[in-house]
Amino acid sequence: MSALMGTPAAAPSSWLQLPLSFDVLRMQHESAQFAASDWIEHFNARAYEQGWSCVPLHSAGGEAGHIIPFDGARYSDTPHLARCPYLREVIASFQCDTSAVRLMALAPGAVIHAHRDAGTALADGLTRIHIPIQTSPQVLFCIDGESVHFTAGHAWYMDASCLHAVENRGGTPRIHLVIDCRTNAWLETLFARAGFVPKAPARYGDPSINDGNVHAVIAQLRACATPATQAMAERLAALAPAVART
Repeated sequence: MSALMGTPAAAPSSWLQLPLSFDVLRMQHESAQFAASDWIEHFNARAYEQGWSCVPLHSAGGEAGHIIPFDGARYSDTPHLARCPYLREVIASFQCDTSAVRLMALAPGAVIHAHRDAGTALADGLTRIHIPIQTSPQVLFCIDGESVHFTAGHAWYMDASCLHAVENRGGTPRIHLVIDCRTNAWLETLFARAGFVPKAPARYGDPSINDGNVHAVIAQLRACATPATQAMAERLAALAPAVART
């Protein structure tokens, strides 16, 4: 499948290029100042191969030494961000609150396996924005089966609650500034300007369940014979299409 560069048109948006651009050389200069010891290997070691690391810029408690998110935590700038005046400008250009903000590096040859990050879509209230600082055409996202390259210096939305994977087949590290924005009216207006088309809510509340497999899921739940699974089976059965009888 060929990689796409641009904005999906007239279809629900799992990814989107936003009408914002930034100075790549200034971002590269500031990201290059961090030593190897400043980069923290991603905590989910099973999710990737070869090397995936972060420099926290805005984190839970302002901690520069870890990247684990905490529900309900107060997020604040880390000492790393004080060294990055231009990146502070970039982040401040998003007129919304943010939670985690970090530089994320993917080593040459590295792969992030297919996964979902629940609750990270515009409609969920937490909107994940990628701004590529260092990249190449060999860095590809696979988002819901679609292969996409995010070009440097632009702001890109990815609905990370979709099934997605990343690979860096280039010869240099890929570095993105990744900003988790709190959805507000300003952000929704920005998305509307970019031609955002909201996705319909998952019919069954779980994107992995669809009309093709829902009856098998119901059968599995009923086989468990617990009050919780029986209640879930009945909820799905009320939404599922009728089974054809012959």
